[in-house]
Amino acid sequence: MSKVQKYISGSLKELVQYFGSTNFSKSVLTVIAVITPLFIGINTGYTEIGLAICFGAFWCNPSDVNGSQKHKVYGILFSAALVMVVSFIGGYLHYSNWLALVILGVLSFGISLIASYGFRASLISFSGLLALILSFAHTPGQLKIYEYSLLVGLGGLWYLALSLLWYKINPKGQTEEILYEIIGKTGDLLKKRGKLINGEANRKKLQKKIFLLQSQLTEQHDTLREILILSRINSGTSTYNGKRVLVLVQLIEMLETAGANPVNYTKMDEQFAIYPEFTQLFQHLIFNMAEQLQSMAKIGNKPNELPKHQRLNKQFKELRNKISELGTVKNNKAYEAFIMFQNLLEYQEKQFDKLKRMKWLLSDHDVASEEFIDKEILKRFLISQDYSPRILLRNLSFRSTIFRHSLRLAITLMVGFVLGNLFSFQNLYWILLTIILIMRPSYGLTKARTKDRTVGTIIGGVIATAIVYLVQDIYVYGILALISFVVALSMLQKNYKLSAIYVTLSIVFIYGILQPDIMTVIQYRILDTLVGAGLSYLGFLLLWPSWSFQEIQKDVTKSVQANQIYLSKIADFYINKGKVPTSYRLARKNAFLETSNLSSAFQRMTQEPHSKQKNLNKIYELVELNHNFLSSLASLSIYIQNHKTTEASERFNGIIHRIDENLSVVLDALSNDPNTVAKLNFDEVVSFEKQLPKFESENVILNNTDNSALKRNHQEEQLIWEQLRWLFSLSSNMMKLTTNL
Repeated sequence: MSKVQKYISGSLKELVQYFGSTNFSKSVLTVIAVITPLFIGINTGYTEIGLAICFGAFWCNPSDVNGSQKHKVYGILFSAALVMVVSFIGGYLHYSNWLALVILGVLSFGISLIASYGFRASLISFSGLLALILSFAHTPGQLKIYEYSLLVGLGGLWYLALSLLWYKINPKGQTEEILYEIIGKTGDLLKKRGKLINGEANRKKLQKKIFLLQSQLTEQHDTLREILILSRINSGTSTYNGKRVLVLVQLIEMLETAGANPVNYTKMDEQFAIYPEFTQLFQHLIFNMAEQLQSMAKIGNKPNELPKHQRLNKQFKELRNKISELGTVKNNKAYEAFIMFQNLLEYQEKQFDKLKRMKWLLSDHDVASEEFIDKEILKRFLISQDYSPRILLRNLSFRSTIFRHSLRLAITLMVGFVLGNLFSFQNLYWILLTIILIMRPSYGLTKARTKDRTVGTIIGGVIATAIVYLVQDIYVYGILALISFVVALSMLQKNYKLSAIYVTLSIVFIYGILQPDIMTVIQYRILDTLVGAGLSYLGFLLLWPSWSFQEIQKDVTKSVQANQIYLSKIADFYINKGKVPTSYRLARKNAFLETSNLSSAFQRMTQEPHSKQKNLNKIYELVELNHNFLSSLASLSIYIQNHKTTEASERFNGIIHRIDENLSVVLDALSNDPNTVAKLNFDEVVSFEKQLPKFESENVILNNTDNSALKRNHQEEQLIWEQLRWLFSLSSNMMKLTTNL
C-alpha cells in the first residue's frame, strides 16, 4: 500500500471514528433539540414559544458531559432550574442600563461560585452564564416574563428527554469510547516507556510527555470507574459492565507496571552498554505490546479482530533463552546483568499477562460470576463530591481560586458592558459571550483560549467572506449553518480553535438568512471577538490573578502524603504477606491520582509568564523526584504481589522507618515549619545511606549447579535492596530540596 493510500485509509478511519463519537452524537442531539421546537413554533405561529424552548435546550447542553447517567440527569435538571431562574431575572434587564449592570455583576459572580462544587458544577454554572448573557440578545415580546422563563425550563426538560432516549438507543456508546481511548493511550504510554530504555534517548523530554499521559489516563480511569461502578450499583450485576470493570482493573495495573522501574537508569545503562543486544530485544518487545494495545483501540468492540499472541510469544521465548544463556556464564558481572534482566523480563511478562487477560475479557468468553468484584468494595474507589453549604462558605475568601475567578469574571463582564454601551457596539452580547467563553481560573487556559478564539474567528470570517462572494443562496446558507453548528459543538472539547472557526461560520450563515448585509455582520463579529478576548486576557492579568507557584505547594504536599501512605501499605503487606487488602489498592489509587494532579499543576505553571515561574527548575526537580519515588514504590508493589517473598528482616523495617522519617521532614518543610531545618543533620543522612545494604554480584559464589531457589533469592535481594536504596536516596534529595526552597 502506497503512502497516499495509507493516508486516505487513515483519514477515512478517523472520519468514521469521528461520526461514531459521543461528541458528534451529542452535537447532533443538541441541534435536534434546538431546531425542532423552533421549526414547530415558526410553522404554527408560536415563534416565541419555540424560541424559548430552543434556548432552554441549548443552555442545558454544557452539563451533559461524560459520567454516570445518574449524574448526567441531575446535572441537566439543575441546569434547567438555574437557566429558568436566570431567564426570569434577565427579563428585566432591558428596563435600565444601570440596573442591568448591577444585576450582571452580582449574578455572574454568584453563578460562577457554583464551580466550587467540582467539574460538573462548573458546567452547570456555565449554563447559567449563557442564559444571563443571552438575555441581552433576546427580550420576550408577546410572552410574559414568567411564562418565558417556565418555557426555558421546559426546554431543559426537552433536552433531558432526548438525552435519555439516546441513552436507551445507545447505552454502551460512552463506555466503549472512553474504554478504547484509554487502551490506545496506555499503548502510547508503553511506547514512550520503551524508548526510555535507550540511553541515548532524550529522557527529560520523554518524561514530560509521560507525566502528561499519566495525568490524562488517571483522569479517564476515574470517569470510566464512575460510569461502570454506578451503573453496576443501579442495575445490579451485569455481565457487560462486570467484564469492563475487570478490563479497567487490568488497565490501571498496566499503568502501575509501566511506571515501575525494577532498576534505576544508571545501572540499567551500564548493563545495556555491556550487552547492547538486550536493548533492542526489550524495546521490540515493549513496542509490540504497545502496538497491540493501539490496534485494539482502533478496532473497538470487534472480538474477532483482536490481535494474536504468536509474535509476542516468539519474542518472549527468544528473550528468555538469551537471559538463560547469560545466567550460565560463570562471571560475576554477567550474573549481575542476568539478575537485572530477569527482573526486567518478569515485569514485561506481567504486562503481557494483563494484555492477554484484557483480550480474553473483550472476547465472547463467559466470565464466572465469582470473578466480578463486589459492588460494596467498588464503591470505596469512587471520589464523592461534597455538596454541603460549607464548601461554598469556605470559598468566600481571596485565598480561593474560584472566588478570585468569579470576582474577576464579574468585573470584566461589567467593563465589557460599559464599553459596549459607550461605543454603541452592534451586538453587545457578543463581547460578553466571548468573555465567558475565554476567561478561565488558570492563566494558561485563558491565554490559549484567547489565542484560539481570536485566530479561529478571523479564519472563520475569511472563509465566510469567500463563500458569501461565491454563493448567494439562503438555502445553501441554511445547510452550511447547520453543518457548521454540529461540527462546532462536537469539536468544543477536542479542538477549541477549530470549534471557533465553525461557530463563526454558523453565526454568519444564520445572519445571512436573516439580513442581506453579511459583510457588516462578519466585521462586527471579528471586532466584538477581539474586544472580548482582549478584555479577558487583561482581566486575568490585572484582577487578582491566580498563579500556580502560589498553589503548587499544596499539590506537592498531597502527593508526598499519598506516597507516604502507599509506602506504609507496601511495607505492611511485605511483612504480613497474605491477600492484598482493599486499603492497599486504595492507597495505590490515591498515590497515582495525587501524583497526576501534581503533574497537571506543574504543567499549568510552565504555561505562565516567566516572571511568575518562581523556582521553576527546583519545583520540576521536586516533581520528578516525587514521580520517581512513586515509580520505585510501584516496582516494590508489583514484585511483592506477584512473588513469594522471604520474611522481612529488622534491617528492612529500619530502612522503611528512615524513609518514612525523611518524608515527614519533607512535609514539615512544605508546611513552613521553622524547626525543620534546625533538626536536620545531613551528614548523618549521608552516613546512613552509605551503610545501606546492596546486592553485590562479587559476593555470589558461582558453581555449576543450577540452583533456581538461590537465583530467585538473589532476584528478590537485588530488587528489594536496590529499590530501598533508591527510595532512601530520593527521599533524602526531596528533603534537601524542600528545606532549601
